[in-house]
Amino acid sequence: ATVRLFLHVLAASVWVGGQLTLAGVVPALRRSHPTATKTVANAFARVAWPAFVVAVLTGVWNLMAVDITTASSAYQTTALLKIAVAIASGVFAAVHSFGRTKLALALGGALGALSAILAMFLGVLLHAHG
Repeated sequence: ATVRLFLHVLAASVWVGGQLTLAGVVPALRRSHPTATKTVANAFARVAWPAFVVAVLTGVWNLMAVDITTASSAYQTTALLKIAVAIASGVFAAVHSFGRTKLALALGGALGALSAILAMFLGVLLHAHG
């Protein structure tokens, strides 16, 4: 159980923390080295997407370790909301990664990061009350 939770938190930390780090670094990078932004984003994607996959797989593993049918309705609701928000995070990040317009890049990035943060919060909430 400890290894499972550790892998999940590690992967989620890479996914969420990397997005927050890039949000702080990219504006300065864009000003000083405008052509490097895409290179840095691609390098991050090579780390972030595998971390997202690990977070999803360990999330499924975490759910399999809990008898959700006997959990409280609050726990069930929080778990379902976390799943939905985590999926949304991946979808929005994909929109950001593959978007070709400034709107797709901006909305995908912002909504992807916000939903990733919310998913992490809900995960902490589940662990604290599960």
